[in-house]
Amino acid sequence: MPNQETIDIIKSTAPVLQQHGEIITKVFYKQLFENHPEMKNIFNMTNQIKGEQPKALANAIFQYACHIDKLELLNDTVESIAQKHASFSISKDMYPIVGKNLLNAIKLVLGDAATPVIINAWAEAYESLSVIFIKREEQLYVEKENNKGGFRGMKEFVVINKVKESDVITSFYLQRKDNTSIPQFTPGQYISLTIDIPNTTHKHTRNYSLSDTPYKNHLRISVKKEEGTPKGMVSNHLHSTITIGDTLFFGMPSGNFTLKNTENPLVLISGGVGITPLISMYLSTLTHKKRPIHLIQCVKNSNVQAFKNEIAEHANDQTTLTTIYSEPLSADQLTKDYNFKGFLTLEILKELKINPESDFYFCGPKPFMINTISILKLLNVPETNINFEFFGPSIDLV
Repeated sequence: MPNQETIDIIKSTAPVLQQHGEIITKVFYKQLFENHPEMKNIFNMTNQIKGEQPKALANAIFQYACHIDKLELLNDTVESIAQKHASFSISKDMYPIVGKNLLNAIKLVLGDAATPVIINAWAEAYESLSVIFIKREEQLYVEKENNKGGFRGMKEFVVINKVKESDVITSFYLQRKDNTSIPQFTPGQYISLTIDIPNTTHKHTRNYSLSDTPYKNHLRISVKKEEGTPKGMVSNHLHSTITIGDTLFFGMPSGNFTLKNTENPLVLISGGVGITPLISMYLSTLTHKKRPIHLIQCVKNSNVQAFKNEIAEHANDQTTLTTIYSEPLSADQLTKDYNFKGFLTLEILKELKINPESDFYFCGPKPFMINTISILKLLNVPETNINFEFFGPSIDLV
């Protein structure tokens, strides 16, 4: 913990960071990748192009400055970041590199305002925070190594099956190349993939949710083919090039978007590819726990709805299934194989008689997430019962 003088200085810089934080982090990443191009192997460069990663880091630094004397308020954030770092096998040797480039970025952007006193305070504060992360990440590495099928770093997995789940989502079934046990995981967690793609200058690392139960002899990831600009380089490569028998490098399962140990009814709400961690929760709960489950799947139409048959096949008397199509096809309207047209609303949840005391877990694109949080607040759901995962750098959703 930094001393009181340092704490006071850091807190006094919070307004400046709120104003200039994103510029600082853009300069930071530019310098980092110029000075240490190997870091591109870890960071999602698509998020850099979109500006999502600098924005997320700027917010994290601002929150740290505001709460440096009460870091317990950031416990969930710290744990999420540590889990993400552990999935990428971040080493303690990387922290000084990041710290040096971050301090240099602060100096460059703030100029004379970044006095030696301020820079020294931030150096101490960064060192204190890095100790927290290094300690927690080492705990995670040890825990994962000691789990069934555990290891440290990246291991080779073989694609044993490839299944098209919808027009945009394909599943890849994986086993260890050395025929040892697959790593143990908790439903809702993700796994990191590091891959070489021809005609690119660096490796590419991505996180993908595990979309099956932990009780099988394989892992399954289900990947959406990302279109638009910039196009998803890794997802398109997986869809078009990777096939059965190919070998891929994965890290240990990580993440803290997992089910709490309660007896409350369970409400799972997915938007698009956000179904991937939720189907793992759904299937695992049906297998091992008697608990009412309401799964609400929000998608554009039947062409892009993944796992529809698998979800229905496992349904029983403890499950309720609801489908919402925002743009149903003509065939969908003829079969009426969906429950609501449009987007999730408070009125729909009320019509479904959703219990506000349920545990809610949801995942999907940013607009979907913002809408869902606002609806659950209007439904008077306790904040402790609201749980979500956002694919990509952490952002403010409220």
